[in-house]
Amino acid sequence: MKQYDIAIIGGGPAGIMAAIAASRTSDVILLEKNPSLGRKLLLTGGGRCNITNNKPIKQLLTFFNNKNFLKHSFYSFTNENLFSIFDFDFVEEDDNRIFPESGRSKDVLDGLTDKLDGVSISYNFEVKSISEDFVINDKLKADRIIIATGGVTYPQTGCSPDNYALTNQPITDIRYGLSPLVTRKDLSGIAGVGLNDVVISYKKSRVRGDILFSHVGLTGPAVINLSNEISEGITYNLLEGEPVIDLEIAIDLCPDHSREDLMDRFTRDFQDKGKTMLKNYLKQFLTNSFIEYFLSEINLDGDIQLSRINKKSKNRLIENLKRFTFEIVDFNSKLSKVTIGGIDLKYINPKTMESTLVPGLYFAGEVLDLHGPTGGYNLKIAFSTGYLAGLAAAEK
Repeated sequence: MKQYDIAIIGGGPAGIMAAIAASRTSDVILLEKNPSLGRKLLLTGGGRCNITNNKPIKQLLTFFNNKNFLKHSFYSFTNENLFSIFDFDFVEEDDNRIFPESGRSKDVLDGLTDKLDGVSISYNFEVKSISEDFVINDKLKADRIIIATGGVTYPQTGCSPDNYALTNQPITDIRYGLSPLVTRKDLSGIAGVGLNDVVISYKKSRVRGDILFSHVGLTGPAVINLSNEISEGITYNLLEGEPVIDLEIAIDLCPDHSREDLMDRFTRDFQDKGKTMLKNYLKQFLTNSFIEYFLSEINLDGDIQLSRINKKSKNRLIENLKRFTFEIVDFNSKLSKVTIGGIDLKYINPKTMESTLVPGLYFAGEVLDLHGPTGGYNLKIAFSTGYLAGLAAAEK
């Protein structure tokens, strides 16, 4: 039976980074169930790979609920450490998102795999069992094991709920994260229409940003980020079944104007610009392609002149500009980007990523109960925890 110092299960960004770190001093094998590495990495950032977020670490940590757990890994493997791996340049876009200058995820994957010299890689290797003495599938043995199998999203990339059963580590509830939302109402008539810089809210959660209408519901950065709050506010566990959803979200279409501001402005403009049709007047507040749908939903005639709009209609217009609602009935799970939940952090050493229950067993990346908003935050988790796990396992 072949024996290795370290076996790493999962060839995604966390697993690859763990292999890079560990292989400097140890005999490492990387086990990947697919015929190639990094399938999910190739999908990130719309195929452009939003590799990380370039905010200062102290500020970056504020975006995570488990910031104290992540602190050591983020400082141990910084963005500067990450960039030094590659022989090409990166560009910074809005909200400090970092992409390869080429705009190609494949360049990032190639840059990482180029650093795997000396690492044994076994493709099409699905791990089905790990014994107490770290024998894997009764075929090979390792002194230490790093599990970086990801979550449950994008099953075509190799992610599976079965991966959580490889060990007896405690697991928190598994949920969809960063997911588009499915609406009760058919939105195919406005599919492709976007709204910029609006505020979307659910209960006490508010997210400002852009949204996009799809054939089945809502997507876009603001919706994707709000979906985390929705998912965490619902009791369900994907290891036991799909969630049942019936809730309402609201969009503030004019977040820079209060209801009082709009009332004052409308009162003045409806007199001064009385012959202007409502659909034309609303162009200063709404995307042109959304106006017709908006007016039909609130039962107002777009061809009516401003001077002919009564007080009741004016109040309805203002109320819907500030709170335009949609009923949500599901997550668009096929497009969910990350997993919420995973290996319980209470039993993981944040300075090494080693299990406190099983010495020599490490975890990295999305398999852990760690997640962040869209914008490079989740790959930051994968690379930093992967590096720390690989380094700690090799030093041990």
